[in-house]
Amino acid sequence: MTALLKPNIVASDAKVAVVSPAATPQAERVERGLQALRSLGYTPISAEHILTRGPLYFAGTPEMRLSDLHHAFADDEVRAIFATRGGYGTNYLLEGLDLDLIAESAKPLIGYSDLTAVQLWLLDHIQLPAFHGPMLSADFAREDGVHLASLDAALRGRTYVVGADEGLRTLHPGRARGTLYGGCLSIVTALLGTAYEPQTEGKLLFFEDTGVKPYQMDRMLWQLAQAGKLDGVQGIIFGEMLDCVSPGAPPELLEEVILRVLDDFKGPIAIGLRSGHVSRSNVTLTLGVEAELNATENAKLHLLEAAVKEQGLGIRD
Repeated sequence: MTALLKPNIVASDAKVAVVSPAATPQAERVERGLQALRSLGYTPISAEHILTRGPLYFAGTPEMRLSDLHHAFADDEVRAIFATRGGYGTNYLLEGLDLDLIAESAKPLIGYSDLTAVQLWLLDHIQLPAFHGPMLSADFAREDGVHLASLDAALRGRTYVVGADEGLRTLHPGRARGTLYGGCLSIVTALLGTAYEPQTEGKLLFFEDTGVKPYQMDRMLWQLAQAGKLDGVQGIIFGEMLDCVSPGAPPELLEEVILRVLDDFKGPIAIGLRSGHVSRSNVTLTLGVEAELNATENAKLHLLEAAVKEQGLGIRD
């Protein structure tokens, strides 16, 4: 396996860029998010098109959004990049991403939801770890929206553990170790059959989503299995799965669906981890690092490897 392209550790007083690579965020929520970043010691720098409206639901044309993202990576003073929100639109950036520029100035790109498309493409093709974590308007803008301990550990280069306190619980017991990989399930599935198809095989998978009905979850997991994307997978962790219910159906239907579709899956399965679309305290996960899932009565996910490096070390670790 090719070594990870680890960015430098992000200091607590670092300059960070804020971009809108997908849909347009609400200005007042972005401002609250910027204030939250400042309160943590960061100096946020807003991209030119952060609040651009249109065309359609996008925060600017693909060229505008690519320009902001490339500028954030190229700026030597910027140490990390936060997205304002997901929504829809980063798929239109994939073809134009300057992989050489991004690899040369590797930085944490922090977000989830629609950001999964870009994050996994960068992980698969230049081995840049994906920081599946809080965004400004969705998480920093609200009280208790960010799980600060995991964000701090991820950006400072510490290994860490998440478990029951972060919502994790066991669906199918077992223990597995492998490369943590995944993101928003709808986005992963939508990329199948394209040039940007995620490379899930053999990994320790994390999937999360919001507002997906149990039958839709059934359909996506079936599609992944039929596409060979669960081949050799070591274990599967699901997120909180916020509002993933059907009107009038019992709340346990989603879990029953997961266990039925994955009936032949031999590895451990856990659910409930609050990362991505969550009700509160959004946990940061570093995708691309070695991790271990211990799915027992007291389920835990151990992130065994730092996703950033001490400044001055070699680019690849």
